[in-house]
Amino acid sequence: MTNSQKCGIIGCGSVGAAAAYTLATHGLFSELVLIDMNRKRAHGEAMDISHGVAFSQPCRVIDGDYDDLADASLVIIAAGVGQKPGESRLDLLTRNAAVMRSIITEIKRVCPDTILLIVSNPVDLLTGIALRISGFPPERVIGSGTVLDTARLKFLLGQQLKVDSRNVHAFVIGEHGDSELAVWSSANISGIDLDDYCTGRGISNDFSTLFESVRHAAYEIIEGKGATYYGIAMSVLRIATCIVRGERGVLPVSCYADGHYGLNEVCIGLPCVVGRNGIETVLDIPLSDEERSQLQRSAKTLKDALDALEL
Repeated sequence: MTNSQKCGIIGCGSVGAAAAYTLATHGLFSELVLIDMNRKRAHGEAMDISHGVAFSQPCRVIDGDYDDLADASLVIIAAGVGQKPGESRLDLLTRNAAVMRSIITEIKRVCPDTILLIVSNPVDLLTGIALRISGFPPERVIGSGTVLDTARLKFLLGQQLKVDSRNVHAFVIGEHGDSELAVWSSANISGIDLDDYCTGRGISNDFSTLFESVRHAAYEIIEGKGATYYGIAMSVLRIATCIVRGERGVLPVSCYADGHYGLNEVCIGLPCVVGRNGIETVLDIPLSDEERSQLQRSAKTLKDALDALEL
């Protein structure tokens, strides 16, 4: 049995710490266990967050080791070497694969029934590695996928269209990285087709420059401040909320594609229904012929990289 109010976070760097802070201050869990190779770092982060919890909602935040993860319902993996300025997410694979193996081995030992949420980059490839190593069913191994990319797209579209980004409905799917794509063919503003909305408002429907800003947002942020962490922390909160509260929200998480869109044996960002048991359904949303081709190319990039790696 797992405790739905207990969550583990492995890796207390910028991303892991920001995720821990966000989860603690939103009251989603009653207990958070922070684990890091640098135990003093984990201890410091746990103390710092705990002191602020007095102003939000009760949550016990502690540092610990893998044995403290016993009965955790969700384990978030944010550990690994960081992305360097100018380095693609795919370049991170070899350096982070060994880290993932050691982590998953310990998780299998102490909490074999947990749900894994992979945040470390390159997230799609590391989700696939975690799936292979853990032997967990695919619905319990989830990557943060293109949830953040989709949020970036919605934000920028909202700005350009002068509308609340919460009323922008559009997905970024594929690799969380250079080969991702926007699904323009089904994008809409509260049910109004995006092209029709633009025509009615006298706005250009050329969003190619905007999408390049989405695709390169991480590189720009890393160049400016060294790392991205607030946006992904909010994305983690959204995914975790769907799981803990059984919301069955539709999010483009990294999932195992088994025939969806003609893809097989690859983890990639696709719209999924996310609920209490993890990924409940992978949705085959309509794609244009060009979008389908782009998605297949993105999947091939990922699959070739994973197949070349000796696990």
